[in-house]
Amino acid sequence: MAPPSFSDLGKQARDIFGKGYHFGLWKLDCKTKTPSGIEFSTAGHSNQESGKVFGSLETKYKVNDYGLTLTEKWNTDNTLFTEVAVQDKLLEGLKLAFEGTFAPQSGNKTGKFKVAYGHENVKIDSDVNVDLNGPLVNASAVLGYEGWLAGYQTAFDTQHAKLTANNFALGYTTKDFVLHTAVNDGQEFSGSIFQKCSDKLDVGVQLSWTSGSNNTKFGLGGKFQLDKDAALRAKVNNACQVGLGYQQKLRDGITLTLSTMIDGKNFNAGGHKIGVALELEA
Repeated sequence: MAPPSFSDLGKQARDIFGKGYHFGLWKLDCKTKTPSGIEFSTAGHSNQESGKVFGSLETKYKVNDYGLTLTEKWNTDNTLFTEVAVQDKLLEGLKLAFEGTFAPQSGNKTGKFKVAYGHENVKIDSDVNVDLNGPLVNASAVLGYEGWLAGYQTAFDTQHAKLTANNFALGYTTKDFVLHTAVNDGQEFSGSIFQKCSDKLDVGVQLSWTSGSNNTKFGLGGKFQLDKDAALRAKVNNACQVGLGYQQKLRDGITLTLSTMIDGKNFNAGGHKIGVALELEA
């Protein structure tokens, strides 16, 4: 099995702090799949403070005989997105893709070529945007050996002939433990730990510090599986912000998630947030 992509390093800990929380939103997600294999995903949310509503529609169709995946998206900002990808056809573990976006109102268009290759001990990702003035080249590689993971990510601006990103990562992973450390542009240092304490309890720790400042961030979070249909989530950071979440599977294909964020420093002043999300799948 190939190592994860650079962007997925430390994902287990990030999910502890990100999944299951929808502060300040009313959210609805719907997923369905037709007998012919076309997948439809519809999502929408309303911001409780501004009242702004955002929605999106995604369709995905896979042609397994050719390793081809066609993806199209549209959102209420009137932006169209299309991706064509081919997986494992030219070479085992190789994925080639082209994605483009188009905004009819402004006429803005973007395009990007993407290449990904995964092998037993290496994962390489690269993309190049379509820009006649000089494309931006992003590339990353992750090497894995006996649980150790080492990654490097860079971005090169060909128009100005300079590096715009220079990131390193080092980690160690087992079945129930993940350690991740990273240095971004020599300025931001971060680390995370994920521990699966039992079949029901997952915990995570995150720490980050920016060079030249006293801005240190620390967070502790956990997820407890009450039973096969219900889960509790909690997290707290050094800014005294406490997040709580409860997820309940009401029936097959229907899941309700309730969450709240409490500002411990200004408890009496209010400003606390709640979130409600409903997921439908058929």
